[in-house]
Amino acid sequence: MTAEGRPAYGLTFDPRALTDLLQAPSDIRDLSLALLQEVVNADRAGSKLKAELSGLRKLYVDSRAAWRLVYAVRPAPARSAYPMEIHVVAVRPRKGHDVYDTAAQRLGIGRRPLGTRAHAARTRSAQIDAYRTIPKPGPPPGLPRPAQPTVLTTKAVR
Repeated sequence: MTAEGRPAYGLTFDPRALTDLLQAPSDIRDLSLALLQEVVNADRAGSKLKAELSGLRKLYVDSRAAWRLVYAVRPAPARSAYPMEIHVVAVRPRKGHDVYDTAAQRLGIGRRPLGTRAHAARTRSAQIDAYRTIPKPGPPPGLPRPAQPTVLTTKAVR
C-alpha cells in the first residue's frame, strides 16, 4: 500500500484469465484473489519467469504448488489512477506446463529457437546412420568356412 492507504498498482485481467479464475475450484479462486490483493498492495511479488516468458511473473497458488498464477507488471493506460498495473494472464494448473503454454499462447509468444547446445543435444547424430551402413564383418581369414548345405537330387535310373 502507498502512504495514502491505496493500492500501489491497478489490476486488470485477460478475459480468458478471468474465465480461468471463475472455473477454478473455489479454494484456488479464494487463494488467487488473496495473493492478487497482496501483489496489488506491493506486499508480495512473484518469481520472474525466464526464456520466452521473460517479463512475466508467477505465483504459487496452493501449498502443493499444483496451481500457478501468471501475471505481468506493466504501465497502466494514461487514463488510469495508477502508473503501473498488474495484468493477470493465466490461472491454471502447472501440470504439463499448462499454465505457461497457455500464457505464451495468449500473449502470442512462439517458442524461441533453441540455443546451439540444446539444438545439438536434440538432433540426431550423423554417425548413427553411418554405423548402420557399415556391413557386418565376416569370419576372420584363415578359418574354415562353415559347410554349405547341399541339395541332393535323385535321378531316375533306366
